[in-house]
Amino acid sequence: MTPEIQAKVLLWRARAEAGTLSTEEMKEAILILREGRIGASVASDKSRAKKAAKVILNADDLLKEIGEM
Repeated sequence: MTPEIQAKVLLWRARAEAGTLSTEEMKEAILILREGRIGASVASDKSRAKKAAKVILNADDLLKEIGEM
């Protein structure tokens, strides 16, 4: 989260506690926070894909590499 967004979140929290948060501010908060979650989800999916793409060797292949078979 950028410093600007962190500052906005603090402001929104304070206004929500005071009961002065407008509907427009709520919508903006939801959109911005949702963007962050989507970005994190995409990064996580890419990370999972990279890990899954690695070749998993079977035991025989591993033993061949160390000269046991």
